[in-house]
Amino acid sequence: MNDQPTARAVKSTEFLNETGGAGSHWRAPAPGNRLPAPRFDIPVGSGGYAWWYIDALSEDKQHGLTIIAFIGSVFSPYYAWSGWRHPENHCAMNVALYSVRGNRWAMTERGHRSLDRDSDRIAISRSSMSWESETLRINVDEWTAPLPSRLRGTVTLHPYYLAGQTFALDAEARHVWRPIAPRGRVAVKFEDGTSWNGEGYFDSNCGDEPLERRFRSWDWSRSHVADDATIVYYDVTLRNGEQRSLALKFDSTGEDIAIHAPPLTRMPKTFWGMQPTARGDRGTGPRLVRVLEDAPFYARSHLAGQVDGAPADIMHETLSLDRISNPVVRAMLPFRMPRLAGRP
Repeated sequence: MNDQPTARAVKSTEFLNETGGAGSHWRAPAPGNRLPAPRFDIPVGSGGYAWWYIDALSEDKQHGLTIIAFIGSVFSPYYAWSGWRHPENHCAMNVALYSVRGNRWAMTERGHRSLDRDSDRIAISRSSMSWESETLRINVDEWTAPLPSRLRGTVTLHPYYLAGQTFALDAEARHVWRPIAPRGRVAVKFEDGTSWNGEGYFDSNCGDEPLERRFRSWDWSRSHVADDATIVYYDVTLRNGEQRSLALKFDSTGEDIAIHAPPLTRMPKTFWGMQPTARGDRGTGPRLVRVLEDAPFYARSHLAGQVDGAPADIMHETLSLDRISNPVVRAMLPFRMPRLAGRP
């Protein structure tokens, strides 16, 4: 693996709001720093996708979450079986609540009649993400799977700062990643009694072809370190065998700085035999705190270790596109990802 950052920054005014202003929830931005909105209305063509992702850990590290709004869901067996046509007919709000007492998980795919979106809001059936006064507000109203139970609640993220750049994950810039709010304060409240505060992260990815057509695998992590900074490592293996690495530090103004990528450490294999690799300071590689999600093609974990010379909690994911494109694995997914074509 090349330890130098090789993914390149790309100009993308389509995704940027040139006129945003600082609000009451912000740390003071650097002069001239852009404050972009998430742009939930970006176009998604056949074969393409877009998603908006938030993760968070509670202050006591006993709870966590990820929420992802998908258009053209990259994990959807139904989208693949359709021949990657009509991405807006394959939308989902993926909600995962993690707790030492047990996890709750929902990802019901819905058709285009359940999608409503504009620049500042995306609604998929009864769940929504909205950008209000430089704050991300999420309303969740879903059913868990495979055992159905109602999952209702709210999540609010108040960013400490915003980033203003997009980054290509491949040489042709057909797949781009956009860190929106690398760090912010999160408040979580669900009807089942889940209620906590902590720190979170918010980003977006989009592409104009199926993810598995370009990539074989990736490992990604974000770490919140001292002085409100965030460090992100992105390691991808392309379908042609090329390996690309991105290592960035976002300071307390949202400015991104390319940094040296420390060595990769092999983490314990998951139940399904996934082999995650994660980055941490040389000689003090990250350690596993808890596996949060474990699937045949995907694993998410809470790690801890030294990053940029300081202790850090690390949110890490590993993804195998070779596995998800396996017909046997794809046929298993409807048990966790049911589909409702219309508005319930």
